[in-house]
Amino acid sequence: MSFTQPGQLVAAGLVGVVVVYLLARVGYSELPTLPVFAGATLLLIAVVEVVLALVLRPRVLRKPGTEPVESLTAARAVALAKASSLAGAIMAGCWLGLLGYLVPMLEVVAAARQDTVTAIIGLVSAAALVGAGLWLEYVLRNPDDPDEPDDAE
Repeated sequence: MSFTQPGQLVAAGLVGVVVVYLLARVGYSELPTLPVFAGATLLLIAVVEVVLALVLRPRVLRKPGTEPVESLTAARAVALAKASSLAGAIMAGCWLGLLGYLVPMLEVVAAARQDTVTAIIGLVSAAALVGAGLWLEYVLRNPDDPDEPDDAE
Protein backbone atom coordinates (compact mmCIF):
# COMPACT_ATOMS: atom_id res chain seq x y z
CA MET A 1 0.00 0.00 0.00
CA SER A 2 1.44 3.38 -0.96
CA PHE A 3 1.14 6.59 0.99
CA THR A 4 -1.51 9.13 0.05
CA GLN A 5 -0.28 11.53 -2.64
CA PRO A 6 -1.33 15.19 -2.72
CA GLY A 7 -2.42 14.81 -6.35
CA GLN A 8 -4.94 12.14 -5.35
CA LEU A 9 -6.50 14.47 -2.79
CA VAL A 10 -6.59 17.41 -5.19
CA ALA A 11 -8.21 15.30 -7.93
CA ALA A 12 -10.84 13.98 -5.52
CA GLY A 13 -11.56 17.49 -4.28
CA LEU A 14 -11.92 18.84 -7.81
CA VAL A 15 -14.43 16.13 -8.66
CA GLY A 16 -16.45 17.12 -5.59
CA VAL A 17 -16.33 20.81 -6.54
CA VAL A 18 -17.56 20.22 -10.08
CA VAL A 19 -20.29 17.72 -9.21
CA VAL A 20 -21.80 19.73 -6.34
CA TYR A 21 -21.59 23.04 -8.17
CA LEU A 22 -23.45 21.58 -11.14
CA LEU A 23 -26.02 19.87 -8.91
CA ALA A 24 -26.57 23.12 -6.98
CA ARG A 25 -27.16 25.02 -10.21
CA VAL A 26 -29.77 22.46 -11.25
CA GLY A 27 -31.59 21.80 -8.00
CA TYR A 28 -30.69 24.21 -5.18
CA SER A 29 -34.09 25.88 -5.25
CA GLU A 30 -35.75 22.52 -4.48
CA LEU A 31 -33.65 21.83 -1.38
CA PRO A 32 -34.71 22.73 2.17
CA THR A 33 -32.33 24.87 4.24
CA LEU A 34 -29.31 22.82 5.26
CA PRO A 35 -28.82 22.02 8.96
CA VAL A 36 -26.10 24.30 10.37
CA PHE A 37 -23.93 21.45 11.64
CA ALA A 38 -24.45 19.12 8.69
CA GLY A 39 -20.71 18.79 8.09
CA ALA A 40 -19.67 18.62 11.74
CA THR A 41 -19.77 14.81 11.70
CA LEU A 42 -16.50 14.92 9.79
CA LEU A 43 -14.96 16.89 12.66
CA LEU A 44 -16.01 14.18 15.10
CA ILE A 45 -14.31 11.53 12.93
CA ALA A 46 -11.19 13.72 12.77
CA VAL A 47 -11.07 13.95 16.56
CA VAL A 48 -11.34 10.15 16.83
CA GLU A 49 -8.45 9.76 14.39
CA VAL A 50 -6.29 12.24 16.31
CA VAL A 51 -6.93 10.30 19.52
CA LEU A 52 -6.09 7.05 17.70
CA ALA A 53 -2.85 8.58 16.42
CA LEU A 54 -1.92 9.77 19.92
CA VAL A 55 -2.53 6.28 21.31
CA LEU A 56 -0.70 4.43 18.52
CA ARG A 57 2.31 6.73 18.13
CA PRO A 58 4.27 5.54 21.21
CA ARG A 59 3.48 1.94 20.31
CA VAL A 60 4.71 2.34 16.73
CA LEU A 61 7.88 4.03 17.98
CA ARG A 62 8.32 1.12 20.41
CA LYS A 63 8.62 3.36 23.46
CA PRO A 64 9.56 1.50 26.67
CA GLY A 65 6.54 0.24 28.55
CA THR A 66 4.28 0.06 25.49
CA GLU A 67 3.13 -2.98 23.62
CA PRO A 68 4.03 -3.01 19.89
CA VAL A 69 1.21 -2.53 17.40
CA GLU A 70 0.02 -5.72 15.73
CA SER A 71 0.39 -5.79 11.96
CA LEU A 72 -3.32 -6.22 11.30
CA THR A 73 -4.20 -3.33 13.62
CA ALA A 74 -1.69 -1.08 11.88
CA ALA A 75 -2.98 -2.10 8.43
CA ARG A 76 -6.56 -1.35 9.45
CA ALA A 77 -5.58 2.01 10.88
CA VAL A 78 -3.66 2.92 7.72
CA ALA A 79 -6.69 1.95 5.61
CA LEU A 80 -8.86 4.15 7.84
CA ALA A 81 -6.39 7.02 7.49
CA LYS A 82 -6.25 6.76 3.69
CA ALA A 83 -10.02 6.49 3.38
CA SER A 84 -10.55 9.43 5.73
CA SER A 85 -8.16 11.76 3.96
CA LEU A 86 -9.74 10.89 0.60
CA ALA A 87 -13.29 11.28 1.95
CA GLY A 88 -12.30 14.56 3.57
CA ALA A 89 -10.89 15.83 0.27
CA ILE A 90 -14.06 14.86 -1.58
CA MET A 91 -16.25 16.54 1.04
CA ALA A 92 -14.06 19.65 1.10
CA GLY A 93 -14.58 19.84 -2.65
CA CYS A 94 -18.32 19.40 -2.20
CA TRP A 95 -18.51 22.22 0.35
CA LEU A 96 -16.33 24.43 -1.88
CA GLY A 97 -18.62 23.71 -4.82
CA LEU A 98 -21.63 24.70 -2.75
CA LEU A 99 -19.86 27.84 -1.56
CA GLY A 100 -19.00 28.69 -5.15
CA TYR A 101 -22.70 28.59 -5.94
CA LEU A 102 -23.90 30.37 -2.80
CA VAL A 103 -21.50 33.28 -2.40
CA PRO A 104 -22.72 35.20 -5.48
CA MET A 105 -26.30 34.81 -4.19
CA LEU A 106 -25.74 36.06 -0.61
CA GLU A 107 -27.45 39.41 -1.17
CA VAL A 108 -30.33 37.96 -3.20
CA VAL A 109 -31.39 34.70 -1.50
CA ALA A 110 -32.00 34.67 2.27
CA ALA A 111 -31.43 30.91 2.57
CA ALA A 112 -28.01 31.30 0.99
CA ARG A 113 -26.71 33.10 4.09
CA GLN A 114 -27.48 30.23 6.46
CA ASP A 115 -26.35 27.63 3.94
CA THR A 116 -23.07 29.53 3.55
CA VAL A 117 -22.45 29.19 7.29
CA THR A 118 -23.24 25.48 6.99
CA ALA A 119 -20.83 25.13 4.07
CA ILE A 120 -18.03 26.91 5.96
CA ILE A 121 -18.50 24.63 8.98
CA GLY A 122 -18.49 21.63 6.65
CA LEU A 123 -15.38 22.85 4.83
CA VAL A 124 -13.46 23.34 8.09
CA SER A 125 -14.57 19.90 9.30
CA ALA A 126 -13.54 18.27 6.02
CA ALA A 127 -10.13 19.97 6.14
CA ALA A 128 -9.68 18.71 9.70
CA LEU A 129 -10.50 15.19 8.53
CA VAL A 130 -7.92 15.40 5.74
CA GLY A 131 -5.32 16.60 8.22
CA ALA A 132 -6.16 13.94 10.80
CA GLY A 133 -6.10 11.19 8.19
CA LEU A 134 -2.73 12.29 6.84
CA TRP A 135 -1.29 12.58 10.33
CA LEU A 136 -2.55 9.13 11.33
CA GLU A 137 -1.01 7.73 8.17
CA TYR A 138 2.28 9.46 9.02
CA VAL A 139 2.23 8.17 12.60
CA LEU A 140 1.82 4.60 11.37
CA ARG A 141 4.93 4.64 9.15
CA ASN A 142 7.42 1.99 10.15
CA PRO A 143 10.24 3.74 12.02
CA ASP A 144 12.73 1.23 10.55
CA ASP A 145 11.93 2.23 6.95
CA PRO A 146 13.88 5.08 5.38
CA ASP A 147 11.91 8.27 4.73
CA GLU A 148 12.94 8.49 1.08
CA PRO A 149 12.67 5.50 -1.27
CA ASP A 150 15.88 4.48 -3.02
CA ASP A 151 16.03 5.30 -6.72
CA ALA A 152 18.10 2.18 -7.29
CA GLU A 153 15.29 -0.15 -6.27
